[in-house]
Amino acid sequence: MDNKTLCDKIRTLYPDIGKCGIDVNVAYDDANGRWTVDLSKEGKALKTYLEPDDAALCMEGKQCMSLGIEINQLKDSIERMPLQ
Repeated sequence: MDNKTLCDKIRTLYPDIGKCGIDVNVAYDDANGRWTVDLSKEGKALKTYLEPDDAALCMEGKQCMSLGIEINQLKDSIERMPLQ
């Protein structure tokens, strides 16, 4: 799995990311052994970390609950943040 594949999966689960001005960036963080997901919108930015096993299960089409919960919480938080 690479960052583009995981990013595309996130966009599949959340089609409004990218279309409504929310941008997503995914990278593997070697230092802590997890995927970093950065969301940004209108100058606001937040990040979350995904465990490799959770990301892999979702990519295999087996279970996307953990990934979905993390991304949904991040998306909701960024929507509630005041503009800077």
